[in-house]
Amino acid sequence: MHVLVTGGTGHSGSYIIPELIAAGHEVTGLARSDASAAALSALGAQVRRGDLRDLDGLKKAAADSDGVIHVAHRQDLLPSGGMDAVTEAELPVMLAYGEALAGTGKPLVVAGSIGSPGQLGRPSTEEDPALPVGDEHKGTLRVRNAVETVVIGLAEQGVRSSVVRISNIAHGTTDRAGFLPMLIALAKQNGYAGYPGDGANMWNAVHIGDVAPLFRLALEKGPAGKYWHAVGDEGIPLRQIAEAIGSRLNLPAVSIPLDELMIPAYFGFIANIVTQSYPTTNLITRQTLGWEPAHPGLLADLDNGHYFPASSEGTLKI
Repeated sequence: MHVLVTGGTGHSGSYIIPELIAAGHEVTGLARSDASAAALSALGAQVRRGDLRDLDGLKKAAADSDGVIHVAHRQDLLPSGGMDAVTEAELPVMLAYGEALAGTGKPLVVAGSIGSPGQLGRPSTEEDPALPVGDEHKGTLRVRNAVETVVIGLAEQGVRSSVVRISNIAHGTTDRAGFLPMLIALAKQNGYAGYPGDGANMWNAVHIGDVAPLFRLALEKGPAGKYWHAVGDEGIPLRQIAEAIGSRLNLPAVSIPLDELMIPAYFGFIANIVTQSYPTTNLITRQTLGWEPAHPGLLADLDNGHYFPASSEGTLKI
């Protein structure tokens, strides 16, 4: 299969491309710079110069392929417009893919996020739809909710579209700007590893090396209109994560009081989600696609050292 991959040099894409090539697929990666083009070539992919803003170019690239894996987004919009701006830019891209692939039955696999707190009194499953975008769902990772809804809707237009919901913590050696590095940076900055309240709220996690096989399986045999859960650890109490970070930095783990002043003061712009609980399951994904996580879990991966170079260890402050 000739597969178009966007975001091929990023955290997940740099694993997805080798996974596809090893399985015998031909891969073309979208590159908007010489540096990205060189990185794609190094991964073994063909290079197609382009940009997410060029919708006509995306439609042509998608039409020329046997399937599309989309894991890119407009990171340049985050500093000025935040996640709402990213959403606004993502939606036309999904519609462009829909135009190019409508009626073909070709696969379109798009990165999503678990992103919705466990508000139903149970772990979230693959059968749970994306929550609507709105203030009433404060605490959701909203950018992917709107995008997911459009992608799933493309199944009604003859696209074998599906969404791989990636865990809130996708850990591994290429994790530079995710939730885990943020918590580590906050611990270094404040001299202690904080967790909200009793820290019993659950966060899901997956090794990024396990995400790539799931994208491949969804591309190869995933039915249309489905969600897949790239989840290794289905729920780790945030207190355990803070304690693990603190122990590796020689810093204490400290409860941050659950009030409107203390939580934002410590957690900053992630304060609206850090108090939420995100337990989830991957049973349907494993049963339907035969996917099984094979890499270390989150707490074990923290022992591998790549998040804590020797020169960056903290000093104990109380």
